[in-house]
Amino acid sequence: MIYNDQNVFAKILRKEIPCEKILENNFILSFNDISPKAKIHVLVIPKSPYIDVYDFNKNAPKEEVTGFWNGVNETIEKLQIENNGFQLKIHKGETGGQEVFHFHVHILSND
Repeated sequence: MIYNDQNVFAKILRKEIPCEKILENNFILSFNDISPKAKIHVLVIPKSPYIDVYDFNKNAPKEEVTGFWNGVNETIEKLQIENNGFQLKIHKGETGGQEVFHFHVHILSND
């Protein structure tokens, strides 16, 4: 599969589609999911074009991988749920439940 730069997250990164931003830095953008499945439902996406978690883990430079996961933690801290229960969800591929083919992590919490 080739990365499709017309996916909704690519459009959000280009500011063609608005989002309710939580955090943005050199590596990530995190924002509220438009169809939340929990009280808190935030998506964290890398700013670079990776199709899924496998593509990201295989092809992203170490600095980008570290920057992404640090951004996930910063988002968790900004949401003030670091001491609460939360879920991180990652889907890979259509049969794995992935709907948007730009790597992303869901942060969900009912606290």
